[in-house]
Amino acid sequence: MKIKILSDSTCDLPAQLLEKYNISLVPLTVVKDGKEYKDGITITPANIFEHVAAGGELCSTSAANIGEYTDIFEKYAGEYDAVIHINLGSGFSTCYQSACLAAEEFDNVRVIDSKNLTAGQGFVVLKACELAETMDDLDAIVEELNAFTEKVEVSFVVDKLDYLVKGGRCSSAAALGANLLGLKPCIEVKDGKMSVVKKYRGNYAKCLTTYVKEHLEGREDIDRSKLFVIQTVVSEECYNGVLEAVNTYGNFETVYESTAGCTISCHCGPGTLGILLVRK
Repeated sequence: MKIKILSDSTCDLPAQLLEKYNISLVPLTVVKDGKEYKDGITITPANIFEHVAAGGELCSTSAANIGEYTDIFEKYAGEYDAVIHINLGSGFSTCYQSACLAAEEFDNVRVIDSKNLTAGQGFVVLKACELAETMDDLDAIVEELNAFTEKVEVSFVVDKLDYLVKGGRCSSAAALGANLLGLKPCIEVKDGKMSVVKKYRGNYAKCLTTYVKEHLEGREDIDRSKLFVIQTVVSEECYNGVLEAVNTYGNFETVYESTAGCTISCHCGPGTLGILLVRK
């Protein structure tokens, strides 16, 4: 069976993996100064950070609509035996609902709620590529993917809360207190939603290495075949420290390094880094 794998631009997979597995993306929309741009096509995270640093308002994002999903499903549904689209988690966006409505017009299109974001969603996309190469039963693949979403573990640490404040996801008072105390919140995705699970304190580079150690050391429940390290913009000191800690505590066969796209960048800002893995 010839199966086409699609995803939203929010999966944040490196270009080499998109090319290797012939994965096509549906870009979300980024709104900057009232104008609409397409994620990764007509706007990049660097554009967003430069705009905000220059005093501009925080950019916002909006989901792909039914028409956009219909267009891409129509493009591939006739060319392939089947199409599988992996969405940004339904708890974060209406992308999944719109994709499901668009898919109703096609007998050979299936839509998966990744229940996640960034490379956590990317893990589900890669799993879909793997299953598409080894299985011919479309509904069985969907069942496998739905089960796999529960195994993906995503967390990240935010250096400063400026973007979360501007986006209304954190109060100014809370951010001021966190900044005065040098607190760096660790956010995890659980049950399709984000929540703060811990607050690190002190030098950011040290906070990140502690975060990596706590999430990897001594764990027997991790699939050690692959790990993602994803960042917006962090210092070289921070990033190298994270890679060293991953090497010390991780023992992964493959470590993918990726840069977060416009969606995470819009909401978390520069100075955000996470490690993403899969449990056994």
